[in-house]
Amino acid sequence: MSSHTPQNASPESRLPHFTRALNSDPLVFAAFLLIVVALAIGRSAVATRLDSFTLDEAYHITAGVSYVQRADFRINPEHPPLVKLWVGSFLTVTGFRLSPLRVFQDKVEERSFTQEEVYLHNDPDSVQRRARAAMFALNGLLLAALALALRRAFGGAVALASTLYLAIDPTIAAHLPVVMTDLPVALLASTAMAYSACAFRDWKWNDLVACAIAMGFALGAKHSAPVFCVFIGAVGIVLALLGRDARGPSLRWLRFAGVCGMLAGALVILWGMYFFRFHESNGAGETFNRSLAVKIGDVSSGPYRFVLKGLSATHITPRAYLWGFADTVHAGLEGRALTQFAFGHVYYAKAPWFFFPGVIAAKLPIGLGLLSILGAGLFLARGLPREWTTPTAALLGAGVWFLFVLKSGATYAGMRHAMPLLPILSVMGGLASYAAMTAMKASLKIVVALGFLGAGFSALPVLRPWEYFNEFAGGASNGYLHFDDEGVDLGQRAKEIAGYYHEAIQPTGEVPLLNYQIPRQERKARGIDWLGLDMQRDQARVTAFRESLSSTGSLWISGCGGIAIRYGQRSQSRGLETCLFTEGLSTRPAARPATSIFRALGRSMLGSQISKLRRNC
Repeated sequence: MSSHTPQNASPESRLPHFTRALNSDPLVFAAFLLIVVALAIGRSAVATRLDSFTLDEAYHITAGVSYVQRADFRINPEHPPLVKLWVGSFLTVTGFRLSPLRVFQDKVEERSFTQEEVYLHNDPDSVQRRARAAMFALNGLLLAALALALRRAFGGAVALASTLYLAIDPTIAAHLPVVMTDLPVALLASTAMAYSACAFRDWKWNDLVACAIAMGFALGAKHSAPVFCVFIGAVGIVLALLGRDARGPSLRWLRFAGVCGMLAGALVILWGMYFFRFHESNGAGETFNRSLAVKIGDVSSGPYRFVLKGLSATHITPRAYLWGFADTVHAGLEGRALTQFAFGHVYYAKAPWFFFPGVIAAKLPIGLGLLSILGAGLFLARGLPREWTTPTAALLGAGVWFLFVLKSGATYAGMRHAMPLLPILSVMGGLASYAAMTAMKASLKIVVALGFLGAGFSALPVLRPWEYFNEFAGGASNGYLHFDDEGVDLGQRAKEIAGYYHEAIQPTGEVPLLNYQIPRQERKARGIDWLGLDMQRDQARVTAFRESLSSTGSLWISGCGGIAIRYGQRSQSRGLETCLFTEGLSTRPAARPATSIFRALGRSMLGSQISKLRRNC
């Protein structure tokens, strides 16, 4: 009897034994899933070990502690509370000192308060260690939850391959420990999409309930979640009322009621995260740094304003959530009038329509991108099991819809705002992996294996995965030359700059020109001096710089700071490029190590960045 699999055998029978076990045995799947998630967290912990807080983390952390300790949501209503409640609870239990709250006059004052709490009233390094542990736990749980949803929709093999894809991706690794909302909403939105696809395919109540839970937590993670909720609700209503398999009007209306109940359940979960209270504080009066009416008035679009006013009048969501939603519409959908450096060109106010697809193509490892293309191609060619048609179409449709919304939005955050697309791309990679497992020929198996191996060789050795770019975009060492969005840098090198300042610059008595994203409170906590701190001392040098655009000495500029020229010879000091900034932009060998530290992004934006430096001084 031949040991080979017959040519007419079913695809499932051609799967290796352990792969069939992933599909059929929950314990086997759980064991492999735990291994992959643990490896993802371990890789991230090593690769991000030198990172400082991002620019927004102190803001989120203090807000979360205030939510937990004071039941007050006035701080940082720009983002819903899920991540902040999680970290705030962890820090409250382990110790965080919070000053009395007050009414803030503007966002600058509010942000200053939160930074003082983290950097001056607490030990920032201790806070960061505990916050990282909390976020590793949260995002690890969300990765596992997504895998369970994908197992329900596609089986264990696809779910585990998709999780492996996310574990390799450097953007996921960079965001696993940070107290920000981009990764949680990406994982939760895809979890909700997977369960909704199962619900609309099989119309089982347990899938509707699971989708409602995931959708509710997604709404509580970030204000981009409503984009997916609208898609899920619209698709669900259409399929409930017009689906071909619905027998009679009673079944159609029962399914319609199920979709409405699912949406209502998500709203209940959102209200729960605000403690089922409409007002942000204990009193009825507003305590935001800017009134809700004025915030809605900032929105220039008439239709958007109409919707926001309707939500405000009907109290469908808590007031703090609506305040943040209005801020997202104004700053995110309508955009900010900012200069954007992308693909080596300068754009004002609006980047090109292909910005987000291009950023994904630059930040995603090439091997993973090829796997996603292969999986999408198999779907279009009808090379996948029929029962996967609905969930695959739902995920791809949601991704196209999200890209359409992003097209008109702000681009300053770069890959951060495109992160909900990564889990969708990972599912396409998982589908390609399944096809390779069931393929009769070795060619597809080799292609998929090379995709994962190539991605691993490209991404896994990279420290600072936030700064990763693939080889087509110049690699991690040169990709920043073509972009200046927040996917390049968000202040994570602050501790290195402080260490280098104390080691090499402070002993000389020099005062550096610092235009890096380090809050004043952190500069004070880490003992960094800079030009402009003491204006009595620095007035002459500041005036000379403003008038002549010339300076000598040390200069720090963020990787996304917008300057676009390289000076002199490069050397490395703790991962930071060093060079000399001199009058007339001439170059000469550095007289001592690290006379200037910055990341450069191309000659065309030099003037705008120097102008910014003059204003900031």
